[in-house]
Amino acid sequence: MPTISMFYGIIIRMYCAPKEHNPPHIHVYYQDDRAVIDIKRVKLIEGKLHKKKLRLVLAWVEIRQEELLADWILAQNGELPFKIDPLR
Repeated sequence: MPTISMFYGIIIRMYCAPKEHNPPHIHVYYQDDRAVIDIKRVKLIEGKLHKKKLRLVLAWVEIRQEELLADWILAQNGELPFKIDPLR
């Protein structure tokens, strides 16, 4: 599962496997927290993440939604997704 972005100690990853389960999503890691974020709905769908970090990730997903969805399509085809600029 490649890392597509990192910022403020947060690691964002996306599985690269054909037929990865929907909805389009990313995996987020911060210290001991793990979360799954729905890209289209910009919403936490699994796991937990510190409140401030969750707000940062959701803002980043909203800003980068088109790029994330394009990466999702690549990953669905078994290709490596592109790196996406971090939140600044």
